[in-house]
Amino acid sequence: MTQNTSNGITYPESTDHTRIWEHMQTMAQTIDPQLNMPQRTIFTASGTWTKPPAAKWVLVQVVGAGGGGGGVPATTSSQAAAAGGGGAGGYAESIIAASALGATVAVTVGAGGAGGAAGSNDGAAGGSSSFGSTVVATGGAGGSGGVASSTTQACAGGTGGVGTVGDLLVGGGDGLNGFVISAAPAYTGSGGSSVFGGQRRGTAVTGSGAAGTSAAGGNRWGAGGGGGVGGTAATTALAGGNASDGIVIVTTYF
Repeated sequence: MTQNTSNGITYPESTDHTRIWEHMQTMAQTIDPQLNMPQRTIFTASGTWTKPPAAKWVLVQVVGAGGGGGGVPATTSSQAAAAGGGGAGGYAESIIAASALGATVAVTVGAGGAGGAAGSNDGAAGGSSSFGSTVVATGGAGGSGGVASSTTQACAGGTGGVGTVGDLLVGGGDGLNGFVISAAPAYTGSGGSSVFGGQRRGTAVTGSGAAGTSAAGGNRWGAGGGGGVGGTAATTALAGGNASDGIVIVTTYF
């Protein structure tokens, strides 16, 4: 005779010594797969996750893409402009029974929003990331384009994305506003931070202009791009910084 634990491990319950070795073998074979190290798959581009044999639980972490920073128009020697930074992508997380998942799951990794083109142009929003329809997080909004000002002007940063489907839902950081005070760029819009960090500061400029700081690449998953800035000297129109793509991390437990 045999019995099973609540987690499906078979163990012997018998007085027939000639069969005990068979029961022990069955128990060892049942337990052995559960001693495997967890298997982690990291998606930095869209693809397909394939469920490994003997999988029991799956931890899914999803980050949406960041929004691009705003661009700024040309300024004269008596003007300045500072655009808003892009918002970061949201975060969603779930622990899922492997038996509830199909043999394969479509994975979407959101593309980072492009910085606003040179001129008073908003940055593009970041794309959503998802693990099928089970875990989903949206991308951050783009930062507002700057306005040439000879007095005082504020341009809004993009709002962060949100986790929309999952057990744990976290919003991405908002992009910071760009400020011009008394015809000088007092503060330039930094891109928002995702749950993995990666905030990208706005460009430090006083007497000249600079495009926004790009958040793309490296380990800045989901971070927003910095806003462009035109200083107190005459400058040409400048683009905002590009944002980082999202990411999907799938960890399987056996």
